[in-house]
Amino acid sequence: MTDTAQQNTQQDCVLIDTQPTHDGFKLGILTLNDPKALNALSVDMCRRLSEQLSQWQQDSHIVAIILRGAGDKAFCAGGNIRKLYDSMCENPPLPNPYAKEFFGSEYALYRQMHFYPKPLILWGNGIVMGGGMGLMAACSHRIVTETTRFAMPEITIGLFPDATGSWFLQRMPAKIGLFLGLTGAMCQGSDAMLANLAEYAVASEGYDEVVQALSNANWSPVTQDGQQNSQTAHDITSHALATLSQTAQTQPAMPASKLAQYWQVLHALMNVGGLVDIDALLQDDDKLTQFVTQLVNGMGLDGALINGFMTDKWTQKALATYRHGCPVTAVLTYELFYKVKDLSLEQVLYLEANVATHCADKPDFQEGVRALLIDKDKSPNWSKTLADCLTSDGQAYIESHFSNPYGENHPFASWLTDSAWGNKWVKG
Repeated sequence: MTDTAQQNTQQDCVLIDTQPTHDGFKLGILTLNDPKALNALSVDMCRRLSEQLSQWQQDSHIVAIILRGAGDKAFCAGGNIRKLYDSMCENPPLPNPYAKEFFGSEYALYRQMHFYPKPLILWGNGIVMGGGMGLMAACSHRIVTETTRFAMPEITIGLFPDATGSWFLQRMPAKIGLFLGLTGAMCQGSDAMLANLAEYAVASEGYDEVVQALSNANWSPVTQDGQQNSQTAHDITSHALATLSQTAQTQPAMPASKLAQYWQVLHALMNVGGLVDIDALLQDDDKLTQFVTQLVNGMGLDGALINGFMTDKWTQKALATYRHGCPVTAVLTYELFYKVKDLSLEQVLYLEANVATHCADKPDFQEGVRALLIDKDKSPNWSKTLADCLTSDGQAYIESHFSNPYGENHPFASWLTDSAWGNKWVKG
């Protein structure tokens, strides 16, 4: 049995493989291996990914890493929250021990990936949601296909757009990230490219061609004077993937981007005022139609946009999700969108860890998972209305999510110091 086979037998939540290049280097390949659960992230999966990335970072023969999901349905549909739900039902003291373990391993992995020196190439085929979006945002080179479907649907389970969602939603153009966070709207691969979440589109049957293109690339310039040049490796990766994605054989028939089609409406909607003003439109079809009509007429846009936006199944599903979703999540999403505007990645991760740990101690997250995944009645009984959240007591409740639940033993305390990786990178 080979070393790789032994590793995969012992750690089959992540399959580990390498592919030789034509000039004597290797590509590392990591496959999330839980297709029945749509490759949902677990503690073991996060730790195994982190361990292997650390090992390959020190291996001069590995020039780039590909991250993919087993099967053809999903790259990663989010975090595996069943065990997290069970831990919430046990009512442990804050911080919930399993929540600390789960979010700790997940967030540490995202941080490691964001600052990883070698190219991380995502094969984003199929469903990409929640924690899968966190992995997507952390990779340096992201490939989508005609089957890619992505969303941050945490409003349906009483959590919030975590997994660095606060960071990457903020970086989408025209405030469309705020709309996606509030509504959990499902988007396509073409939307990912518009929203700064992907760079390349390849047909879903083109994975082997991706590996072949990277294997055939000229990696020799990566090593100079015995040292690896990570920037050169990124440039080589970009060139190989750009060349491949422009060939007729691998170009997919990508669905049209809803975000591109409706960006003017979404931008105006997310800038109409505060959350109360946004909510008033999202909750009422008549008011929203009037708003869109005034916008279209005032900007001299195509009048078909009015009916198109209001009758589109994509819009209607997004509105229904928001209206049925958790009000506390809506407020947390809105608050985080503005709180993190000027924060570093590590500061955002620190803050998200606090909020996620608090959510695991409060009723809505548990109730949302129960209604959607346990009892499957899809009738959650949320703890508060939006109006409740906006009272002085409600605002204090929302703010309590941001406080440090760990005391002096916060697992990510060093991320706020001069030793933070972001500070080292800036300082050189």
